[in-house]
Amino acid sequence: MSVPVPELWIIVTIAAAAFQTVRFMLQKHLATATLSAGGATFSRFLYSLPFILILVALYVGSVGAGLPVLGPGFWGFGLLGASAQILATVCVVLLFKQRNFAVGITFKKTEVIQTVLVGWVLLGEGVSGLGFAAIGLGIVGLLLLSGGPETKGFRLADMTNRAAGLGIASGILFAFSAVSYRGATFAVLTDDPLMRAGVTLAAVVTMQMAIMLVWLRWREPGEIGRVWGARRVAIWIGLTSMGGSLCWFTAFALQNAAYVKALGQVELVLSVMASTLFFRERISAREWAGMAVLVGSILMLVLVI
Repeated sequence: MSVPVPELWIIVTIAAAAFQTVRFMLQKHLATATLSAGGATFSRFLYSLPFILILVALYVGSVGAGLPVLGPGFWGFGLLGASAQILATVCVVLLFKQRNFAVGITFKKTEVIQTVLVGWVLLGEGVSGLGFAAIGLGIVGLLLLSGGPETKGFRLADMTNRAAGLGIASGILFAFSAVSYRGATFAVLTDDPLMRAGVTLAAVVTMQMAIMLVWLRWREPGEIGRVWGARRVAIWIGLTSMGGSLCWFTAFALQNAAYVKALGQVELVLSVMASTLFFRERISAREWAGMAVLVGSILMLVLVI
């Protein structure tokens, strides 16, 4: 009896979550030990771009089809996604300085909820009653997480602290980047999903490296040198970033971004393992409860999307 093979988008999404967890672990290490948040973010783009360009060149050569034509909207979608992802990554790295790894990743994962809200506000896409209930449950989870491990009870003021603000902002920005990247892959005029993913990824990371290079040169003199000095660790950020990004972009080229991000919640399980086993961080009962409620909210939302 044959065993059903999962669809390709499912396999690459799970792989993307695994790559991304390792990459954020390395960025947390560098941001707390060596680099600023901007430097840790820049290291991702600097050290992944050469590998991405080589991989795309090899793939284009192997299929012998040449580079595809880029349709209208490619650069606009790409720049919007690239800029949003830079800001989102900086928010997450800063959040790691405030709270433990698992809580930081859980805040980031509110992007699934944010995507529904952004679509409702900007695009007028309807949300069902169950959808609003899931969002309400998610707000309860955020209240539990945002107050910190020692906070008692619920206070809306907890949502205004630095950690909560960074987490919610990262979720909104990652939601924008995911939808923008899917739009960009559609503007690559080829039926080959790997080609669409690779070309979009190469263009986006090139823009991101250029933006961060100018920013660090202007606002953080000396940080570029420190990023180079941290290359023994940072090069692994580049490799895991390339693997994760290629998997995410391939999944976006194959499936609706909402479903991809929903399956990507497996990253929460990986982040808890990393937080407790690698960073030796203690997760309080309140934080466990907050993560559980938020995961329940996200799963409920997935079922009613």
